Amino acid sequence: MITRPLTPFVAFDGIPFTLGVEALIAEHGLPHRCARNDVALNEYDYGHSVFRFQDGGRLEEITKRTPVLLLDSVAVPFATLGAFVRAQDADAFERAGFIVSPRYGVAFVPDEPDWVTALAQHCIPTWRAL
Repeated sequence: MITRPLTPFVAFDGIPFTLGVEALIAEHGLPHRCARNDVALNEYDYGHSVFRFQDGGRLEEITKRTPVLLLDSVAVPFATLGAFVRAQDADAFERAGFIVSPRYGVAFVPDEPDWVTALAQHCIPTWRAL
């Protein structure tokens, strides 16, 4: 089973939030699909991962299939991630079907397949405002 390590607001699965578009393409090649999403972020979709950037090149979100999320030394299966976040993050909230955790910097839909979106810290207020 795939375990993805998360250091909230710093890196997800070894990919730092300091990564720029040029470095992404240099490391991973051209994506399968590039598009602008409904919240004006530029998406680079590699099938297994989706990276979302602001127009200025700042990385906002990294989305990956995550059967198990590794937070510090705790391995959290996706099936229990909703309960874990609700128990560990008093500031967690729901928006548009997503559970958003300001403590862990993640957003996910608990009843969908195991896609987890890691967020840059400055994204939390945007999610709250949805």
